Amino acid sequence: MITSTSNARVKELLQLQKKAKLRNQEKVFIVEGIRMFQELPRERIKNIYFSESFYHRRREELNLDAYPHELLSDTVFAYVSDTKTPQGVLCVVKQPQYALADILEAQQPHIVVLDNLQDPGNLGTLLRTAEGAGVTGIIMSSDCVDIFNPKVIRSTMGSIYRMPFLYVDHLEETIEEIKRKGIQTFAAHLQGRQDYDEADYRNACAFLIGNEGNGLREEIANMAQEWIRIPMQGKVESLNAAIAASVLMFEAARQRRRQ
Repeated sequence: MITSTSNARVKELLQLQKKAKLRNQEKVFIVEGIRMFQELPRERIKNIYFSESFYHRRREELNLDAYPHELLSDTVFAYVSDTKTPQGVLCVVKQPQYALADILEAQQPHIVVLDNLQDPGNLGTLLRTAEGAGVTGIIMSSDCVDIFNPKVIRSTMGSIYRMPFLYVDHLEETIEEIKRKGIQTFAAHLQGRQDYDEADYRNACAFLIGNEGNGLREEIANMAQEWIRIPMQGKVESLNAAIAASVLMFEAARQRRRQ
């Protein structure tokens, strides 16, 4: 059992929690909590850490000895945890690797393209919602928030294990490739030419979603084949980026169910 916060493993865990550069160098990320542990694909496990009390309390029930693991004293576990109320299990997980072809060549693509999204909670919520709406992949500009940020991971509630995603350095070129594949592109825009529920998403489609404060960059919005808007009442001008994306994703899902 590791009982000192000066332990080299403990220091490494703290760095992995805080530094995206190190996570990407090691090609890992960290997840916490019982649900994230239970949904974790076995082949993606690099290591698992249990708090002393969690291990003794849940050892037989969860068959904890079947996993590669190390024990941390409760004090040390609380020290490395990124949550206020640690559940007692922390996993170091191998990052998934996806290619653009994995997303564009899915059966009947239903894609979300994110331009400079910055809020970790937004991205995590969007991933979780995308899985529920049947999205086949998420493409992000390189300046989007780090998907392996612990706050993003918590918000995904396990969807990080199953939703294909990809960061791209040149979003404009990627959108051109999307269009070459026959995938219709829709920009969520305040100046949309039609309401979101008037467009047809039954065939391959991609929704372009912009930054929380500024929306889509003009050059990205202009690449879309259609602009759509979500009509608002009252004095509300627009929705949170994740909420707006959710409305569009589930409209596409609704249309496809009724084909």
